[in-house]
Amino acid sequence: MDSFGIGSQEVVQPFSQASAEAGNKHPLPDTTPQSLAASRASCQPANSSHPSPPPPPRRLDPISPPSPCSMAAKWAQKTVVIPAQRRGCHLITPKILKEIEGDLSGFKCGLAHLFLQHTSASLTINENYDSDVQADTETFLNRIVPEGRSAPWKHTLEGPDDMPAHIKSSMFGCALTIPITDGHLNMGTWQGIWLCEHRDHASARKIVITLNGI
Repeated sequence: MDSFGIGSQEVVQPFSQASAEAGNKHPLPDTTPQSLAASRASCQPANSSHPSPPPPPRRLDPISPPSPCSMAAKWAQKTVVIPAQRRGCHLITPKILKEIEGDLSGFKCGLAHLFLQHTSASLTINENYDSDVQADTETFLNRIVPEGRSAPWKHTLEGPDDMPAHIKSSMFGCALTIPITDGHLNMGTWQGIWLCEHRDHASARKIVITLNGI
């Protein structure tokens, strides 16, 4: 800093840019209050009392799905005919498996859908070991759905057992869905597929079986 005496007062002259260039190749930064204020102002957006918001997060590229060839779904369908059965509940799992085992073995994971094409019989899954369960189920159905001349049904054109058969069919339903795992129907140890015949003099019954999976 250069100083000059004026009377008894000493005046200090700020270090100028020109003198810095003349005496030093590396000038000192300008630290005057005006310069510092201008520097701070340049770091803030104009007409804003809040700092700038952070930039949005970078979007990640989506993960590519597995190859379609390795996960392609496949279908198989077959109509199985069950010979005429007497009235009652019948375990038909062995018959079903025998008919579809060739197609079933080709599925690692999937679903088997069984659809009965009739309105006076039904499908259900129940006990596969003790046949008394089938007999008791038939007893229950006959007690809960009245039959004969005292029954209140109007539909009697096809015999006294026909309308009760329709009601029983709707109670159990005409369709089943069973998971497929490693080429097998993945049912519980004591589960079996039943065909419930609700007519006294039935005909053969058709079940459409559709397999879908990978």
